[in-house]
Order: sequence, then structure tokens, then C-alpha cells
Amino acid sequence: MKLVEINFDGIIGPTHNYAGLSVGNLAAAAHAGEVSFPRAAALQGLEKMRANVTQGLAQGFFVPLPRPNHDWLDVLAADDTTDAALLAGAWSASSMWTANAATVSPAPDTADGRCHLTVANLVTMPHRAHEWPDTLAQLRLAFAEPAHFVVHAPVPPCFGDEGAANHIRLTSGHGEPGLEIFVYGKPGGPFPARQSEQASRIVARRHGLDPERVLFIEQSPAAIAAGAFHNDVVAVGNERALLAHEQAFADPAAAYATIRGKLPEVEIVIVPAAEISLAEAVRSYLFNGQLVTLPTGEMALIVPTEAWGSAPVRLWLDSMLAGSGLIRQVIPVDVRQSMANGGGPACLRLRVVADPETVDDRFLLDDEKAAVIERVITREWPETVNPAQLRDAELADRVRDARLALLEALNLNALA
Repeated sequence: MKLVEINFDGIIGPTHNYAGLSVGNLAAAAHAGEVSFPRAAALQGLEKMRANVTQGLAQGFFVPLPRPNHDWLDVLAADDTTDAALLAGAWSASSMWTANAATVSPAPDTADGRCHLTVANLVTMPHRAHEWPDTLAQLRLAFAEPAHFVVHAPVPPCFGDEGAANHIRLTSGHGEPGLEIFVYGKPGGPFPARQSEQASRIVARRHGLDPERVLFIEQSPAAIAAGAFHNDVVAVGNERALLAHEQAFADPAAAYATIRGKLPEVEIVIVPAAEISLAEAVRSYLFNGQLVTLPTGEMALIVPTEAWGSAPVRLWLDSMLAGSGLIRQVIPVDVRQSMANGGGPACLRLRVVADPETVDDRFLLDDEKAAVIERVITREWPETVNPAQLRDAELADRVRDARLALLEALNLNALA
């Protein structure tokens, strides 16, 4: 069985909007109330996926969840007196950030030799807390082969779990056993610490991970306070490379010493705060780039154009490329619509190490499916959405029909 890393990107949904619902997400707060461009957003995301395919990378996708979520509105007993933010949450397109869909442990790491996925409960933010039932249904369809996959329901809601955005896997090769690092936050700062330590420990036990190849590391409170609401805003790993901001972890010296002790071949690249401040790291989303291994064996960092256009980030990247480290290419991508809501290239993808032959082919991108997706988006997605429209019945009908058209085109009516 040939195990490769497959990046599953979320197709950005037709209700993509800037309602500003995410506490601690500085970009979302900065753009709250602005008009969004769902069609442009979805096409930007699709182009990122196509570029990965062109690079020779395995690429999958997940479809948008049903929005507005009428089941959620019923649970809220929503009426004309309901808080506008709660109503807007039923329209949220945040499931496009599939790094929060689940935590994934590949087969080489697990006791039963199957790939385990635990859907994230996302309970910290009301607009995301209702995602998991539809995400779980989609995961169980995409990874339906019981000989190869186990898809778990979420951990109990008393423990916040935000999925792979707080999880790093380091290994000598994707198909080899890895060191799984779970990063959690502690409450007490100005913004919520979204990942609970106990949620991470539950996931590790469920997945049957070897305790000797698991680490639980506290995220730096300073990073959370600066707007790094997920660890993937300040650190990213791939195979034996770890790229992290100097202020990513609460006790970096202990963290790195332990990592090196368990994976001696690791190459840790620490970006000094004196060269890229924490504020600039959060603004540019340098660390929310996709760190990938190309078919040539070289590593590339796929960064948002905001990072490429940042003077201090560009200076640091040029210096890194001039050296002899593992990362040999930097590839800028335009995902500005997602970035304005606080989601960079890495937010938009869930990494699953698996044999593509064991995955439902309907979720794997090729040129034909990309063309189909593009046609539906161009024809059906609204050009703009104003947050003031999020009570509009006509818009609700339009975005429902747009999603159903996509499901029909992709033969995924089971998710309707």
C-alpha cells in the first residue's frame, strides 16, 4: 500500500461572509461588516488546489456544509428577537477551513494499523459548534473503507477540540511511523484558548497512539493573546522539518529538546521575534503556509501573498532560501478572501496520509472535477454577500440551490 499525503481543501461556500464572529481572530474582527465575494473566494481556493495538482501533489476536497443551518436555528428557537450574531452563525462558511475538520493519525502511528480521524467539536465558537455532524457525515463518506479508516465522533463538548490546526506530525517520511505533537492552550488570557489539553489526550488514546511517540505541548499564552487562535498560525511541520516562531510555545527550550530526543533527525527552524515580530507573523500568516514535500523530494512552503509582500517576512524567506535547509522553494498563492476572515493556505486544508486508492474517488481532485467545480461556482455562487443580507429568504434559497447544484455535479447527493 502506497501511503502519500493528501491535502483535502474545503471548497469555499456560497455564504462566505464577514460577520466578524470569531473572538481572538484579528483578521475577522478587522473586516467585520464588510462585503465579501464568495464567487471570487471559491475560485481562489480552487486555483490553490489546481496549483498543488500541477506540482504533482495529491489533492482532495470537501464540499460546503448546508447553510443556513436550519437545524441549528431550530435548536436556538430563533425568531425575530434572536441576537444577530447567533443568526449569522447559521450562515457561517467556516467549514472551508478543513484544518479544523478533524485530527488525523495515519496508519503507521496507530495500534490497529488503520488511519484514525476524530471530527473536531469546535465548541468554543457558537458559529462553528454546529459544524461537526455534517462534517462527520462527509468524513465517513470519503473514508468509508473500514479496513483502512476509523472515523470517530467528537470528544465530549466539555473539552474544546479544534482539530488538526493544533496538531503537528513529524516523521522521516509520510509512510513511516511519526511523532505526533498535540498543542493545547490554557485559559486566562484576553482571548479563548480553543484547544483543551484533555481533548488532545482523548484523541491520542482513541487513535491508539504509542505514548512514547506522542507529545503534549502548551502553546505560548503570548501567541494566543497576539491573535494566534490556533497553533498553525505560529508553527508548521512536515516530515522531519519544523518551522516555528520563537514565541510559538510556552516552554520552547523544553519542547525542542524533547522533540529532538524522540526524533533525532528533525530539523527545527526557529524564526526570531527580532526578525519577524509575533504581530507580523499573525498579520502575514507566514506559518499558516502549507509545508509540503514535492515529488522531487524537495520541500516547498506555500504562503499567502500577504506573507510574500511583507518586507520582514520576505527578507527572512530570502535568507532561508539562500541557506542549505530542507525548505528549498517558497510558492505564493492568492487566497485574500479567506485571509480577510483569518484563514491562510494551511487553514484551508486537512492533511491525510493514506493510499489514494482507499479514499472515495469523488473527493479526489483531477482536471475534470476541477473544471466541473469551476463551472458550478461561476454559475451559482453569489458575487457578493453583505452581512446585512444574512436574514434574507431569497439569498437563503439561492445558496441552498447553489450547494445542491455542486453536489449533483459531483455525484455527492448523499450529502444533500
